[in-house]
Amino acid sequence: MRLRALLENDVLGLRLLSGEAELDRTVRGVMTTDLRDPGRYLSGGELVLSGLAWHHGPEDSERFVRILTEAGAAGLAAGEAELRTVPADLVAACERHRLPLFAVDERVAFATITEHVVRRVSGERAGDLAAVVDRHRRMMTAGPSGRGPDVVLDLLGSDLDLRAWVLSPTGRLLAGPGAGAGPDAGGERPDPELCAALAGEYLTAETAGRAAPHRLAASGTVHSLFPVRATGPASARETGDAPAAVLSDWLLAVEADAGDWPAERLDLLHGVTQLIAAERGHRDAARAVRRRLAQEVVDLLRDGAPPAETAARLRAAAPVLLPGLGSAPHWQIVVARLEQEPAGPAEAAAADGPVRRTGDEPGGPAARALLEEILLDPRAGGPEPADRSAVACGGDEAVALIPLPAVAGPDGAGPDGGGSEGGGPEGGGPEGGGVRTEDLLGAARGPLERGLEAGGARLTLGVSAVVLTPEGLRGALEEARHARRVAAARTGRVCAAGHQELASHVLLLPFVPDDVRRAFTARLLEPLRDYDRRHRAELIPTLEAFLDSDGSWTRCAARLHLHVNTLRYRVGRIEQLTGRDLSRLEDKLDFFLALRMSG
Repeated sequence: MRLRALLENDVLGLRLLSGEAELDRTVRGVMTTDLRDPGRYLSGGELVLSGLAWHHGPEDSERFVRILTEAGAAGLAAGEAELRTVPADLVAACERHRLPLFAVDERVAFATITEHVVRRVSGERAGDLAAVVDRHRRMMTAGPSGRGPDVVLDLLGSDLDLRAWVLSPTGRLLAGPGAGAGPDAGGERPDPELCAALAGEYLTAETAGRAAPHRLAASGTVHSLFPVRATGPASARETGDAPAAVLSDWLLAVEADAGDWPAERLDLLHGVTQLIAAERGHRDAARAVRRRLAQEVVDLLRDGAPPAETAARLRAAAPVLLPGLGSAPHWQIVVARLEQEPAGPAEAAAADGPVRRTGDEPGGPAARALLEEILLDPRAGGPEPADRSAVACGGDEAVALIPLPAVAGPDGAGPDGGGSEGGGPEGGGPEGGGVRTEDLLGAARGPLERGLEAGGARLTLGVSAVVLTPEGLRGALEEARHARRVAAARTGRVCAAGHQELASHVLLLPFVPDDVRRAFTARLLEPLRDYDRRHRAELIPTLEAFLDSDGSWTRCAARLHLHVNTLRYRVGRIEQLTGRDLSRLEDKLDFFLALRMSG
């Protein structure tokens, strides 16, 4: 607002004493002070309100006005309640320094002037920012995106004193102060634990169907959370999976309590979220090429195409996913599935939250969006933080095709000759750049678990080994799918399994029906348990120790502190009661599995 506008409001009771030629100055704020030296608290453009308690003579007026002028104050409004009139030496000092001076009638409270100025300035700034938002929205829908979200978030901070960040559903910082990498990031980066808490609260509130903005008090500060809806033809909402799409939305976190905001400011923040959504739409459009390449490769693998055809598609994909790569890359596959818990009739009638659904709709698009966000998280341990993974979806699953620099040796070892394929214990460590199961879980857990819990859903992930040639990619896809099934047999909202778990008998146990488990273990172990109950013979502990000792009589006897003959007697009793022979590998394996399934 301009200083001139202060004289147009009779309620303020202001009289101009000097500085008529300077009334077009812009007022950016207001400050009330009776300090002799308020300069350190001024940033420029303020209307200074003072009761003149500091005034004792002409030298005080000269000093006070000079300080205000050097600090860039827009004008001075002097109250008449203390001295009954504004001193002539103060008027003269303001004329010398060309500082507009107003007299405030003693019947007018400084609070009245402050409220008027703040309301006018905030309204005008909001209008200016809304115009910027609208301009950037038109630019971004008409052509390539630029720094739109960052520019508007900067304006939220500079013009409305609102610190704001854009976060992914995993709590990853996408935009806002400190979002860049390196020393030029700008602004103070929010604490990662705070980001995770904000994302978790947002997902919980959204999946529960609560109205936005959502609010969370953390570290003594209230944050308001606004949804940034994913849009576009390839988004989960546009492909019939809108309920689960809540879990893959971004959010705008504002360091302020929006509970008492006027409708105009809430509309402004809604415009900001639309701008950010447009930016995400451009990003997803750029990702469409990688998605299409992945879909083509996955379709070839599903259809059983010849390896040569798959290899040709991979050669075409490599320059897009890893530009500048000197040689053909290695590959890794991650499979994800987002599953909803079926709602009963009563629950379905009562639940009106956005995630509740029957479980019949395919969750592929939402799983794809989630998997893309998870793989971009630095905690996922991918080859680089760049967006290079290509994720396809079909039915109820998403399949990520991850290119890796060809650094492993011909035998699958890492560059130092050790480790498994890709240089790590799970098909890709730091050397090979592959995704490891524990890293993937580190990125997927946290905020997502809260959203999945509130929405009655779970996410399961399977990770393949790194394959060195296109011929191994079909096996890698099946490997990742089997690993995901192992993960699905576990409890928890987010579960993952790696290829290394497929080489163990543990893979088979979760898929054995309960009635088969009970019958199998009862047939082998119940005679021994019954004998132990009646004779306190400890046949079950003896059997466990014998198998753990790989059938060695000496080691087992030493472990149980028994004489070898006593051990032979107990083993003979076990064989007599069960009709099995513990010298045979098949019978040893049956006993081993029975003990595992009954544990």
